[in-house]
Amino acid sequence: MAAALLLIALAIAVPRLTHWQVHAQSWAPLHVTWHPRVGIGTIPAIVVGVLGVVFAATIARRVSWRILLLIAFILGVAWSTSLALVDGLEGITVIFDRSSEYLGSARQVSDVGALLHEYIARIPLDSVGHWPVHLAGHPPGAVLFFVLLVRLGLGSAAAAGWIVLVLGATTPVAVLLAVRRLGAEDAARRAAPFLVLGPAAIWMAVSADGLFAAVAAWGLCALAYATTTRHRGARAGWGILAGLLLGYAVMMSYGLPLLGILALAVLLVARTWRPLLWAAGAAAGVVLAFAAGGFAWWQAYPVLHERYYAGIASQRPYAYWVWGNLAALAVSAGPLVGGVVALVGQRLRRFRGLTAEARVIVILVVAAAATILVADLSGMSKAEVERIWLPFVPWLLLGAALLPQRWVRWALGLQVAFALVAQHLLFSQW
Repeated sequence: MAAALLLIALAIAVPRLTHWQVHAQSWAPLHVTWHPRVGIGTIPAIVVGVLGVVFAATIARRVSWRILLLIAFILGVAWSTSLALVDGLEGITVIFDRSSEYLGSARQVSDVGALLHEYIARIPLDSVGHWPVHLAGHPPGAVLFFVLLVRLGLGSAAAAGWIVLVLGATTPVAVLLAVRRLGAEDAARRAAPFLVLGPAAIWMAVSADGLFAAVAAWGLCALAYATTTRHRGARAGWGILAGLLLGYAVMMSYGLPLLGILALAVLLVARTWRPLLWAAGAAAGVVLAFAAGGFAWWQAYPVLHERYYAGIASQRPYAYWVWGNLAALAVSAGPLVGGVVALVGQRLRRFRGLTAEARVIVILVVAAAATILVADLSGMSKAEVERIWLPFVPWLLLGAALLPQRWVRWALGLQVAFALVAQHLLFSQW
């Protein structure tokens, strides 16, 4: 944890002390501005956080599994909502009405087929009617979700904001179900408070990346069910569902093909490759369906690469962001992530002597860390990873299950306090 805090401090201090222009907002490595404030969510956030620190770990150990999942969801909604409401009701709504976001473009879509056919042509910055930054930077699966909301009469910023918040709060539930299905229920119970309470909720509540995280988590959860069922029909059904969700996740973010690393980890934990054909086939079917509709992912990605480096990314120094990104991750995941990585590293060195549950956790956390490392080294994630890497964060935080019992309350308290301080001092446009 100390290492994570030191990394965050260095990432903040180095650009300021050296006058290194890293082209973030005023508080690199985060894409935020300094804005101390309190709001109507301040007291509820403190109450939820304190109650969570005092009672969450005990409750997670003692209640029935179904009650635990229900509490995790309700607590997640309460925590995300109270943090967002530090900025008042606009904390949930205003972001979705910005011109760079998906909702404004979704309201203008009258022909989905035409949208898909013209999507790639409108990615370049110099194209006529080029997409705003988020549409240009993501495949059309993201904006199509908001098109669906508009068609259902849920196209207001308030409706979209609350739907994204609630769906994002299901992410810990999906991760817990997956870990239990893989034979590590006790570890899932120990990790549960850390999956729900932490600074990631600041961004989960108000960015579409929280939605991406939920889709990814449920896809990996379905894959865990596919790997552990004994019936062929159920294996096929769960495998197809996993492929559809993971395939759609790929069509929401260009970085989410990296979920393949976590998917392989799930298969490795379960020691079976039998669902792979069903899942891979269904995922490919999603990608090919988009291609048949006019958007080919493999044609779009090179165009995106050009658009990415035609913008501010070309000015953001790789020499800073290759480690500055990790500092931003430590803010989003919370400083506990440093301790988690250290613990997993220790367990990895004596992997064969671990319990079966500890092995599950170590494999999943190593896969999450590898996913983040690949994303970081790619150079396609320079800044803003506090939200972009949200789909990987809960799998990394599973390592909290390895904490000694005497550290749990202090570690959770640190996560909650860090989140409260970050939300009340820094303002993110995401």
